[in-house]
Amino acid sequence: MNLSRNLLPLAALAMMTGFGFAQTPVQMSPDTKPAVTSPAPAAPAKKATKTSSERTAKSKACSAQADQKGLHGKARKRFRDDCKRS
Repeated sequence: MNLSRNLLPLAALAMMTGFGFAQTPVQMSPDTKPAVTSPAPAAPAKKATKTSSERTAKSKACSAQADQKGLHGKARKRFRDDCKRS
């Protein structure tokens, strides 16, 4: 009991001060040069995208075709997806 009463505050103090977790700084000699990292790779080129009005017009046209065919539910969704891709 006496031992735990003495060790608990010491353990708390060690945790607060970071005792045992400190890192020793690396000593570099004057002849050593720091490592040079290569530049990040260039981002891939973006694909040409349609404007929102072009997408909306295509979507509306596909919906109108689906209405003419009387499609509903999953069949309508599948038809519209195929129509918008082409």
